[in-house]
Amino acid sequence: MDYAATILSRFPGASRRDHGMRRLVETLKSYLPDDQVDQILRAYHFGASAHEGQTRKSGEPYITHPVAVAQELADMHLDAQAITAAILHDVVEDTSASLDDIEENFGHEVAQLVDAVSKLDQIQFRSRAEAQAESFRKMMLAMIEDIRVILVKLSDRLHNMQTLGAMPTAKKKRIARETLDIYAPIANRLGINSLKIRLEDLGFRHLYPLRYRVLEKTLKKSKGSQRQIVKRISEEFSRAMKEEGIAGEVTGREKHLYSIYRKMAEKRRPLSDIVDVYGFRIIVDDVNTCYQTLGLIHGLYKPMPGRFKDYIAIPRINGYQSLHTTLFGPKGLPLEVQIRTRQMDRVAEAGVASHWIYKADEKTDATPQRRAREWLSNLAEIQRSGTSEEFLESVKVDLFPDKIYVFTPKGDIMPLPKGATTVDFAYAVHTDIGDRCVAAKIDRVLVPLRTPLQNGQTVEIVTARGAKPNPNWLTFVRSAKARTAIRNHMKNLRSTESIDIGKRLLDKSLKDEGSSLRKIGKVRMASALEELGLNDADELYEQLGLGKRLAPLTARVLVGAGADDADDNVAGLVISGTEGMVISYAKCCHPIPGDVVMGYLTAGRGIVIHRNTCGNLRNFRKQPEKWIAVTWEKDIEREFTSQIQIETRNRTGVLAEVAATIADCGSNIEQVAVLGRHDDCSVLTFLLSVKDRSHLAQIMRNVRKMPNVLRVSRDCA
Repeated sequence: MDYAATILSRFPGASRRDHGMRRLVETLKSYLPDDQVDQILRAYHFGASAHEGQTRKSGEPYITHPVAVAQELADMHLDAQAITAAILHDVVEDTSASLDDIEENFGHEVAQLVDAVSKLDQIQFRSRAEAQAESFRKMMLAMIEDIRVILVKLSDRLHNMQTLGAMPTAKKKRIARETLDIYAPIANRLGINSLKIRLEDLGFRHLYPLRYRVLEKTLKKSKGSQRQIVKRISEEFSRAMKEEGIAGEVTGREKHLYSIYRKMAEKRRPLSDIVDVYGFRIIVDDVNTCYQTLGLIHGLYKPMPGRFKDYIAIPRINGYQSLHTTLFGPKGLPLEVQIRTRQMDRVAEAGVASHWIYKADEKTDATPQRRAREWLSNLAEIQRSGTSEEFLESVKVDLFPDKIYVFTPKGDIMPLPKGATTVDFAYAVHTDIGDRCVAAKIDRVLVPLRTPLQNGQTVEIVTARGAKPNPNWLTFVRSAKARTAIRNHMKNLRSTESIDIGKRLLDKSLKDEGSSLRKIGKVRMASALEELGLNDADELYEQLGLGKRLAPLTARVLVGAGADDADDNVAGLVISGTEGMVISYAKCCHPIPGDVVMGYLTAGRGIVIHRNTCGNLRNFRKQPEKWIAVTWEKDIEREFTSQIQIETRNRTGVLAEVAATIADCGSNIEQVAVLGRHDDCSVLTFLLSVKDRSHLAQIMRNVRKMPNVLRVSRDCA
């Protein structure tokens, strides 16, 4: 009797329930000691008993699923704890067994792994999207702690995809879409190519069944003739290598269906163009031989210009290394060739899993393991702020490996998403560098911060003490790390500003009531906070600053007066223009220092400042409790936006003359628009940067004196 049968014989009925267990034991026996195989068999017995009577949609006993997941991990040579967790991964969710039971029987490490891959059914969510995002977030955070979590999850998803046929069509398509959007890219990001290919093809088959069948049928038809061409060219490569004394293997590469489909979709090329591309892989002993072989095959067939990629010198983001070249083959047929060492080939197929498969070779796992750790540390930083949906969106941006590679001034390679800008680069170096960047140089030339980067450029970031991220950066940054850091800064800044504004508003309102924040005292404040259902004073100030609560009414609560006991006087507020996002200036009337203004409290946006002559005021008159008296501080040192309307004669160069006059007055033109044009005159609007009302009046006087200007007025809705 063989080893598997001997062990299985200890568990009555095991062979009847799951024939796959025999194969699993044989695989485990090839690399694990007997005592660890025994532990996995005990887990099988525990899981099979717990799942007794449960079946899958296909009608098979439920235990066949965990065993299939464990087999996938065993093929990767994962350790006994991960295999045990794979067999038990659905026990807590689907049976009466608890995590405590698992910890008691199999240890804390296995219990942690099982918990990490369990779904979040016990949590109530507002929507399916939120539930999916939160589940994904938990999985990714568990992965940061232990990479084995994602390997169990990916293997779980693979077997679910292999047995998806019994599911309803709508559910099948949803799971397939999720696989293509999330799970296959994660496998790719971790360098597990074999898993990625199977997940992609299964996702494609279930999401687009008709397209899949058409492609599959066409490929089967063309395989016969393809096989002959591939065989002939492979022999030609092998013969040339032998003559040069190069030891190596040449194989024809099978193209998988989803990659063919994506090429057709992205390049908008017909199937015949894609199918007629032949792929070859050449495996040699060392790196020097890779480059020697490249020169040899370039001598056999001419290389296509611009189609050579050196991923040995500059590895891909997931640690993949190889030389890629495309040749003009016989009769002009494109030949795609990959040249790599045996070690690179193992890593290309197994990625981070090569840590377990080839752990005897210490150097093998260095690149993918290190790169995976770098990515996971970035994930840890991203997840500290924002909602689950924001986290999911950020990570999805980071998962798709359309990467460019740029250099730091010291020559270090920095991988970034395609389309990334200098700001993305700054945040990739360090969050503090991103927060304080004010300028950038590409190849020693100053460029705008929104400049997209290209492969091979050297990028240098200029920082300044006290500089802060600009909210407008969110419109052009591409990397998850940059987006998350900017959003986080904005949230913190908004909170700080709103607390400051709210405190000032409340103090003003209390003074109108004959009191002040100092006089109120801690005891009365604590009592009022309890009455209002708030945790602390900062939360109250923030709500006041954002307009979610009114300062006059809150002041009356604090002094003990009723809401109707006082008059309608609202506390005044002195503004300096430096309050940030909590105070904004209405774009309908463009208020500037010197104008008579009022503030309007809007929930969530804080205070919006309007000119008293603004035409929109009539819309807000019905809510007088939301208006607040506002005055300007003296000697404000910043610029504001204002708008003027100019009627000019239709003359060549008049726009340039007006612009020059405005510039001479020390103002910057932010925007120009032509409102109307008649035979004799044109109406133009200018959006200008001005210091105050006096500065604007000086600009208008100088423009009015121009010979081709008929009329100048200040715009107001």
